[in-house]
Amino acid sequence: MDRQQVNKGIMFGVAAYIIWGLLPIYWKVLDVVRADVVFAHRILWSFLFILLYIALTNRISPFLTELKRILNHKKIFLAIVAASIVIGANWLVFIWAVQSNYVIQASLGYYMNPLMNVLFGVLILQERLSRLQQISVALAADGVIYLTVSYNVFPWVSIILATSFAIYGLLKKIANLDATFSLMIETAVLTPFALLYLLYQFGGSLGFQSLVSTNLLLLSTGVATAVPLLLFGVAVIHIPLSLTGFLQYIAPTLMLIIGVILYKEPFTMDHFITFLFIWSSVVLYMVSTFKRKRVRY
Repeated sequence: MDRQQVNKGIMFGVAAYIIWGLLPIYWKVLDVVRADVVFAHRILWSFLFILLYIALTNRISPFLTELKRILNHKKIFLAIVAASIVIGANWLVFIWAVQSNYVIQASLGYYMNPLMNVLFGVLILQERLSRLQQISVALAADGVIYLTVSYNVFPWVSIILATSFAIYGLLKKIANLDATFSLMIETAVLTPFALLYLLYQFGGSLGFQSLVSTNLLLLSTGVATAVPLLLFGVAVIHIPLSLTGFLQYIAPTLMLIIGVILYKEPFTMDHFITFLFIWSSVVLYMVSTFKRKRVRY
């Protein structure tokens, strides 16, 4: 693999995960608007932004060809519709979590996501876990149980975010679409419902506020959603999957720092022990991944 291309991939990948990690700040600034309204705007403007991007990059024809292929394959069509619903639920919970001061729980969810992928691989795809992966999943489960028992709080935000994103990844694997085209179709599925919801709630104003700055942020939700995805789409072409596995922890780490330092969310010894379980689980997961790759080659 060409070193220059790898460096380009790393740069784009790091940029994508940094943006994802900083998104809680964006949604927090928008907490003057209800989470459901921000969510509906995110869908609407993401759809329009991706449509504009596809048009400006002269990819309308390939997109229509791909859309025709999807409509002619029931399994792919149902997978992409289901993916739309799941990622919509993920977006809504994440925005609500940030606005409701659950940034640390959101961070925990995205640390858990790769481990949830492993669990789904076992339960659904009948994949076999290595010894290290078994210990890794067990440690993650212990962390969740510990937080639930000791802190008397079930981390449902973390579980929903981790589970929904794992299901989304599984459905995307089944659909096997270009990332840009996939987001286009997913938002196209959700946009009519989002638009009808805004019209029902607010009429022609669509929930826009009196402050110009807030309205600009609402309009920019499409950019905030699509840009990191497009950057990531470039990154995965040029870097090994194992490196992507390391980079993905940039986002939840930034979220954790933001939650603790910027928003002063409580981070008790119970939280620390829970994250210690999760971090240990992640390290074991990464070690097992590299060991498997070395065996293959």
